[in-house]
Amino acid sequence: MLAPFTCNLEGISTQTISKIGGLHKMLGLRDHGFVAIPRDSIQCLPECNSTNKLGASFETPCGRSLVKPVEYVELISSLRPNIWSALADEVPAWVSDKRNKTSVDRTVRWLDECIQLNRAGGSVFGSIVGGSSVQERERCAQEVANRNVSGYWIGIFGLGESMDERPALLNAVTDILEEEKPRLVSGLGLPEEVLQGVAAGIDIFDSTYIYHLTLGGFALTFPLDGVETNLSAFQLTNIGSDQTKINLRATMYRKDTSPIVENCKCYTCQNHTKAYINHLLNVHEMLAQILLEMHNTHHYLSFFHSVREAIKSGNFEQFRLKFSESKCYHLASEAAVACM
Repeated sequence: MLAPFTCNLEGISTQTISKIGGLHKMLGLRDHGFVAIPRDSIQCLPECNSTNKLGASFETPCGRSLVKPVEYVELISSLRPNIWSALADEVPAWVSDKRNKTSVDRTVRWLDECIQLNRAGGSVFGSIVGGSSVQERERCAQEVANRNVSGYWIGIFGLGESMDERPALLNAVTDILEEEKPRLVSGLGLPEEVLQGVAAGIDIFDSTYIYHLTLGGFALTFPLDGVETNLSAFQLTNIGSDQTKINLRATMYRKDTSPIVENCKCYTCQNHTKAYINHLLNVHEMLAQILLEMHNTHHYLSFFHSVREAIKSGNFEQFRLKFSESKCYHLASEAAVACM
Protein backbone atom coordinates (compact mmCIF):
# COMPACT_ATOMS: atom_id res chain seq x y z
CA MET A 1 0.00 0.00 0.00
CA LEU A 2 1.29 3.40 -0.94
CA ALA A 3 0.34 6.89 0.19
CA PRO A 4 0.29 9.67 -2.43
CA PHE A 5 2.67 12.47 -3.25
CA THR A 6 0.87 15.26 -5.11
CA CYS A 7 2.80 17.58 -7.42
CA ASN A 8 1.19 20.69 -8.92
CA LEU A 9 2.77 21.24 -12.34
CA GLU A 10 0.66 24.23 -13.35
CA GLY A 11 2.73 26.77 -15.28
CA ILE A 12 5.38 24.26 -16.40
CA SER A 13 5.22 23.20 -20.04
CA THR A 14 5.37 19.53 -20.94
CA GLN A 15 8.21 20.31 -23.36
CA THR A 16 10.29 21.68 -20.48
CA ILE A 17 9.69 18.58 -18.36
CA SER A 18 10.47 16.32 -21.32
CA LYS A 19 13.77 18.09 -22.08
CA ILE A 20 14.80 17.79 -18.43
CA GLY A 21 14.16 14.06 -18.60
CA GLY A 22 10.82 13.61 -16.85
CA LEU A 23 9.51 14.12 -13.35
CA HIS A 24 12.19 12.02 -11.63
CA LYS A 25 15.01 14.23 -12.85
CA MET A 26 13.14 17.51 -12.51
CA LEU A 27 12.25 16.87 -8.86
CA GLY A 28 15.53 15.10 -8.04
CA LEU A 29 13.63 12.06 -6.73
CA ARG A 30 15.15 9.34 -8.89
CA ASP A 31 14.49 6.57 -6.37
CA HIS A 32 10.80 7.40 -5.98
CA GLY A 33 7.89 6.00 -7.94
CA PHE A 34 5.43 8.36 -9.63
CA VAL A 35 1.82 7.61 -10.49
CA ALA A 36 -0.07 9.79 -12.98
CA ILE A 37 -3.85 9.83 -12.60
CA PRO A 38 -6.10 12.20 -14.60
CA ARG A 39 -8.25 13.13 -11.62
CA ASP A 40 -9.08 16.52 -10.15
CA SER A 41 -10.67 17.45 -6.85
CA ILE A 42 -13.44 19.02 -8.94
CA GLN A 43 -15.66 16.59 -10.84
CA CYS A 44 -14.58 16.15 -14.47
CA LEU A 45 -17.27 15.63 -17.10
CA PRO A 46 -16.94 14.55 -20.72
CA GLU A 47 -17.44 16.96 -23.59
CA CYS A 48 -18.00 16.17 -27.22
CA ASN A 49 -17.12 18.28 -30.24
CA SER A 50 -18.24 15.50 -32.58
CA THR A 51 -19.00 11.82 -32.42
CA ASN A 52 -15.38 10.85 -33.05
CA LYS A 53 -13.72 13.55 -30.97
CA LEU A 54 -14.27 12.80 -27.33
CA GLY A 55 -12.16 14.15 -24.54
CA ALA A 56 -12.16 14.54 -20.77
CA SER A 57 -13.05 18.03 -19.58
CA PHE A 58 -11.35 19.16 -16.37
CA GLU A 59 -12.00 22.22 -14.24
CA THR A 60 -8.75 24.12 -13.66
CA PRO A 61 -7.91 27.50 -12.09
CA CYS A 62 -7.68 28.82 -15.64
CA GLY A 63 -11.07 27.46 -16.74
CA ARG A 64 -12.25 24.25 -18.38
CA SER A 65 -9.69 22.27 -20.33
CA LEU A 66 -10.56 19.54 -22.85
CA VAL A 67 -8.01 16.73 -23.05
CA LYS A 68 -8.25 14.05 -25.77
CA PRO A 69 -6.55 10.65 -25.49
CA VAL A 70 -3.79 11.57 -27.96
CA GLU A 71 -2.97 14.74 -25.97
CA TYR A 72 -3.11 12.85 -22.71
CA VAL A 73 -0.64 10.20 -23.92
CA GLU A 74 1.71 12.97 -25.14
CA LEU A 75 1.55 14.51 -21.66
CA ILE A 76 2.33 11.15 -20.04
CA SER A 77 5.27 10.70 -22.44
CA SER A 78 6.81 13.95 -21.19
CA LEU A 79 6.27 13.16 -17.49
CA ARG A 80 7.60 9.57 -17.74
CA PRO A 81 5.84 8.23 -14.63
CA ASN A 82 6.33 4.69 -13.38
CA ILE A 83 2.58 4.07 -13.46
CA TRP A 84 -0.18 5.89 -15.30
CA SER A 85 -3.88 5.27 -15.73
CA ALA A 86 -5.97 5.72 -18.84
CA LEU A 87 -8.54 8.52 -19.08
CA ALA A 88 -11.82 7.86 -17.30
CA ASP A 89 -15.27 9.38 -17.55
CA GLU A 90 -16.07 9.81 -13.86
CA VAL A 91 -19.64 10.58 -12.88
CA PRO A 92 -21.22 10.94 -9.42
CA ALA A 93 -23.33 8.24 -7.81
CA TRP A 94 -26.66 9.97 -8.50
CA VAL A 95 -26.57 10.01 -12.34
CA SER A 96 -29.09 8.08 -14.45
CA ASP A 97 -28.53 4.49 -15.55
CA LYS A 98 -28.16 5.69 -19.13
CA ARG A 99 -25.44 8.20 -18.20
CA ASN A 100 -23.66 5.58 -16.11
CA LYS A 101 -23.66 3.13 -19.00
CA THR A 102 -22.29 5.83 -21.32
CA SER A 103 -19.55 6.49 -18.76
CA VAL A 104 -18.44 2.85 -18.87
CA ASP A 105 -18.57 2.63 -22.68
CA ARG A 106 -16.56 5.83 -23.05
CA THR A 107 -13.95 4.81 -20.46
CA VAL A 108 -13.35 1.47 -22.20
CA ARG A 109 -13.06 3.22 -25.56
CA TRP A 110 -10.55 5.70 -24.13
CA LEU A 111 -8.55 2.82 -22.66
CA ASP A 112 -8.27 1.21 -26.11
CA GLU A 113 -7.09 4.52 -27.57
CA CYS A 114 -4.54 5.10 -24.81
CA ILE A 115 -3.10 1.57 -25.22
CA GLN A 116 -2.89 2.02 -28.98
CA LEU A 117 -1.19 5.44 -28.66
CA ASN A 118 1.11 4.46 -25.80
CA ARG A 119 4.66 5.63 -26.34
CA ALA A 120 5.24 6.61 -22.75
CA GLY A 121 6.36 3.26 -21.42
CA GLY A 122 5.72 2.61 -17.75
CA SER A 123 2.88 0.50 -16.43
CA VAL A 124 -0.54 1.28 -17.89
CA PHE A 125 -3.44 0.89 -15.47
CA GLY A 126 -6.91 0.39 -16.92
CA SER A 127 -9.58 2.68 -15.48
CA ILE A 128 -12.69 1.10 -13.96
CA VAL A 129 -15.86 3.12 -13.42
CA GLY A 130 -19.54 2.33 -12.98
CA GLY A 131 -20.83 4.68 -10.30
CA SER A 132 -23.20 3.14 -7.76
CA SER A 133 -24.25 0.34 -10.12
CA VAL A 134 -22.83 -3.07 -9.26
CA GLN A 135 -23.73 -4.35 -12.73
CA GLU A 136 -21.94 -1.53 -14.55
CA ARG A 137 -18.86 -1.86 -12.35
CA GLU A 138 -18.75 -5.58 -13.08
CA ARG A 139 -19.13 -4.93 -16.81
CA CYS A 140 -16.36 -2.33 -16.80
CA ALA A 141 -14.05 -4.53 -14.72
CA GLN A 142 -14.57 -7.45 -17.12
CA GLU A 143 -13.84 -5.27 -20.16
CA VAL A 144 -10.67 -3.83 -18.61
CA ALA A 145 -9.48 -7.25 -17.39
CA ASN A 146 -9.60 -8.44 -21.01
CA ARG A 147 -7.16 -5.69 -22.09
CA ASN A 148 -3.37 -5.70 -21.95
CA VAL A 149 -2.87 -3.62 -18.80
CA SER A 150 -0.36 -3.81 -15.96
CA GLY A 151 -2.86 -3.01 -13.23
CA TYR A 152 -6.17 -1.41 -12.45
CA TRP A 153 -7.30 2.05 -11.32
CA ILE A 154 -10.70 1.96 -9.63
CA GLY A 155 -12.41 5.35 -9.74
CA ILE A 156 -15.63 7.16 -8.87
CA PHE A 157 -15.34 6.73 -5.12
CA GLY A 158 -15.97 9.70 -2.88
CA LEU A 159 -18.56 11.05 -5.34
CA GLY A 160 -21.77 10.33 -3.49
CA GLU A 161 -21.81 6.65 -2.54
CA SER A 162 -22.36 5.71 1.09
CA MET A 163 -20.02 3.72 3.32
CA ASP A 164 -22.62 0.96 3.55
CA GLU A 165 -22.93 0.38 -0.20
CA ARG A 166 -19.20 0.67 -0.90
CA PRO A 167 -18.12 -2.91 0.03
CA ALA A 168 -20.47 -4.38 -2.59
CA LEU A 169 -19.16 -1.96 -5.22
CA LEU A 170 -15.53 -2.75 -4.38
CA ASN A 171 -16.03 -6.51 -4.22
CA ALA A 172 -17.91 -6.49 -7.53
CA VAL A 173 -14.72 -5.19 -9.14
CA THR A 174 -11.96 -6.97 -7.22
CA ASP A 175 -13.61 -10.39 -7.58
CA ILE A 176 -13.16 -10.10 -11.37
CA LEU A 177 -9.63 -8.66 -11.54
CA GLU A 178 -6.46 -10.75 -11.68
CA GLU A 179 -4.95 -11.08 -8.22
CA GLU A 180 -1.34 -10.71 -9.36
CA LYS A 181 -1.98 -7.26 -10.87
CA PRO A 182 -2.10 -4.27 -8.47
CA ARG A 183 -5.35 -2.42 -7.77
CA LEU A 184 -5.22 1.33 -7.15
CA VAL A 185 -8.22 3.30 -5.86
CA SER A 186 -8.92 7.04 -5.61
CA GLY A 187 -11.32 8.74 -3.22
CA LEU A 188 -10.77 6.62 -0.11
CA GLY A 189 -8.67 8.44 2.49
CA LEU A 190 -10.25 8.19 5.93
CA PRO A 191 -8.61 5.45 8.04
CA GLU A 192 -11.86 3.46 8.16
CA GLU A 193 -12.21 3.83 4.38
CA VAL A 194 -8.66 2.57 3.87
CA LEU A 195 -9.39 -0.47 6.04
CA GLN A 196 -12.57 -1.06 4.06
CA GLY A 197 -10.56 -0.94 0.83
CA VAL A 198 -7.86 -3.29 2.11
CA ALA A 199 -10.52 -5.77 3.18
CA ALA A 200 -11.82 -5.73 -0.41
CA GLY A 201 -8.36 -6.37 -1.89
CA ILE A 202 -7.11 -2.86 -2.74
CA ASP A 203 -3.30 -2.48 -2.88
CA ILE A 204 -2.65 1.24 -3.48
CA PHE A 205 -4.52 4.33 -2.32
CA ASP A 206 -4.50 7.79 -3.91
CA SER A 207 -6.04 10.48 -1.72
CA THR A 208 -5.93 14.18 -0.82
CA TYR A 209 -7.03 13.36 2.73
CA ILE A 210 -3.84 14.54 4.46
CA TYR A 211 -3.77 17.81 2.52
CA HIS A 212 -7.36 18.75 3.36
CA LEU A 213 -7.00 17.53 6.95
CA THR A 214 -3.97 19.77 7.45
CA LEU A 215 -5.66 22.70 5.72
CA GLY A 216 -8.44 22.52 8.31
CA GLY A 217 -5.98 22.58 11.22
CA PHE A 218 -6.54 18.95 12.23
CA ALA A 219 -3.90 16.51 13.48
CA LEU A 220 -4.13 12.72 13.35
CA THR A 221 -4.00 11.21 16.84
CA PHE A 222 -5.49 7.70 16.64
CA PRO A 223 -3.41 4.86 18.19
CA LEU A 224 -1.24 2.83 15.84
CA ASP A 225 0.00 -0.10 17.90
CA GLY A 226 -2.69 -2.67 17.15
CA VAL A 227 -5.29 0.03 17.84
CA GLU A 228 -5.09 -0.85 21.51
CA THR A 229 -6.94 1.81 23.51
CA ASN A 230 -7.81 1.99 27.18
CA LEU A 231 -11.49 2.76 26.77
CA SER A 232 -12.00 3.16 30.51
CA ALA A 233 -9.55 6.06 30.44
CA PHE A 234 -11.75 8.06 28.06
CA GLN A 235 -11.56 11.74 29.02
CA LEU A 236 -13.97 14.58 28.45
CA THR A 237 -11.18 16.66 26.91
CA ASN A 238 -11.42 14.44 23.85
CA ILE A 239 -15.01 15.52 23.18
CA GLY A 240 -15.19 17.26 19.82
CA SER A 241 -12.83 14.88 18.10
CA ASP A 242 -13.81 11.63 16.38
CA GLN A 243 -11.15 9.39 17.96
CA THR A 244 -8.92 9.81 14.89
CA LYS A 245 -7.98 13.51 14.93
CA ILE A 246 -8.02 16.72 16.98
CA ASN A 247 -8.60 20.32 15.95
CA LEU A 248 -5.48 22.25 16.93
CA ARG A 249 -7.21 25.58 16.34
CA ALA A 250 -9.31 24.97 19.48
CA THR A 251 -8.68 27.19 22.51
CA MET A 252 -8.25 24.11 24.74
CA TYR A 253 -4.76 23.63 23.22
CA ARG A 254 -3.61 27.22 23.81
CA LYS A 255 -1.62 26.24 26.92
CA ASP A 256 -1.06 22.56 26.14
CA THR A 257 2.70 21.96 26.23
CA SER A 258 2.54 18.31 25.24
CA PRO A 259 3.34 17.01 21.73
CA ILE A 260 0.51 16.16 19.33
CA VAL A 261 1.05 12.45 20.06
CA GLU A 262 3.20 11.15 22.90
CA ASN A 263 6.21 9.10 21.72
CA CYS A 264 5.62 10.08 18.08
CA LYS A 265 8.94 10.11 16.19
CA CYS A 266 8.06 12.84 13.68
CA TYR A 267 10.02 16.12 13.66
CA THR A 268 7.01 18.14 14.82
CA CYS A 269 6.25 16.04 17.89
CA GLN A 270 9.94 15.77 18.79
CA ASN A 271 10.45 19.54 18.75
CA HIS A 272 7.15 21.40 19.22
CA THR A 273 4.00 21.48 21.37
CA LYS A 274 0.29 21.69 20.69
CA ALA A 275 0.36 25.20 22.15
CA TYR A 276 2.95 26.39 19.63
CA ILE A 277 1.08 24.95 16.65
CA ASN A 278 -2.18 26.38 18.00
CA HIS A 279 -0.51 29.79 18.10
CA LEU A 280 0.87 29.44 14.56
CA LEU A 281 -2.51 28.41 13.22
CA ASN A 282 -4.37 31.26 14.87
CA VAL A 283 -1.93 33.92 13.62
CA HIS A 284 -1.98 32.36 10.12
CA GLU A 285 1.73 31.52 9.99
CA MET A 286 2.71 29.36 7.01
CA LEU A 287 4.94 27.28 9.31
CA ALA A 288 1.79 25.90 10.96
CA GLN A 289 0.75 23.96 7.89
CA ILE A 290 4.31 22.73 7.29
CA LEU A 291 4.69 21.34 10.81
CA LEU A 292 1.17 19.94 10.88
CA GLU A 293 1.54 18.23 7.52
CA MET A 294 4.84 16.68 8.62
CA HIS A 295 3.09 15.07 11.58
CA ASN A 296 0.01 14.01 9.61
CA THR A 297 2.07 12.46 6.83
CA HIS A 298 4.24 10.58 9.33
CA HIS A 299 1.19 9.35 11.25
CA TYR A 300 -0.65 8.32 8.08
CA LEU A 301 2.35 6.37 6.76
CA SER A 302 2.73 4.72 10.18
CA PHE A 303 -0.92 3.69 9.95
CA PHE A 304 -0.22 1.97 6.62
CA HIS A 305 2.79 0.27 8.22
CA SER A 306 0.53 -1.04 11.01
CA VAL A 307 -1.94 -2.33 8.41
CA ARG A 308 0.83 -4.18 6.57
CA GLU A 309 2.08 -5.71 9.83
CA ALA A 310 -1.45 -6.83 10.70
CA ILE A 311 -1.76 -8.50 7.29
CA LYS A 312 1.61 -10.24 7.67
CA SER A 313 0.66 -11.60 11.09
CA GLY A 314 -2.77 -12.72 9.88
CA ASN A 315 -4.57 -10.33 12.25
CA PHE A 316 -5.93 -7.78 9.80
CA GLU A 317 -9.62 -8.47 10.45
CA GLN A 318 -9.04 -8.18 14.19
CA PHE A 319 -7.11 -4.94 13.61
CA ARG A 320 -9.96 -3.51 11.53
CA LEU A 321 -12.65 -4.49 14.05
CA LYS A 322 -10.72 -2.94 16.95
CA PHE A 323 -10.34 0.30 15.05
CA SER A 324 -14.05 0.42 14.26
CA GLU A 325 -15.04 -0.49 17.82
CA SER A 326 -12.81 2.17 19.37
CA LYS A 327 -14.32 4.86 17.15
CA CYS A 328 -17.90 3.69 17.78
CA TYR A 329 -17.21 3.70 21.54
CA HIS A 330 -15.93 7.24 21.36
CA LEU A 331 -18.92 8.52 19.39
CA ALA A 332 -21.32 6.78 21.78
CA SER A 333 -19.54 8.32 24.77
CA GLU A 334 -19.64 11.75 23.16
CA ALA A 335 -23.40 11.43 22.57
CA ALA A 336 -23.94 10.33 26.18
CA VAL A 337 -22.04 13.31 27.57
CA ALA A 338 -23.93 15.68 25.27
CA CYS A 339 -27.22 14.44 26.75
CA MET A 340 -26.16 15.12 30.36
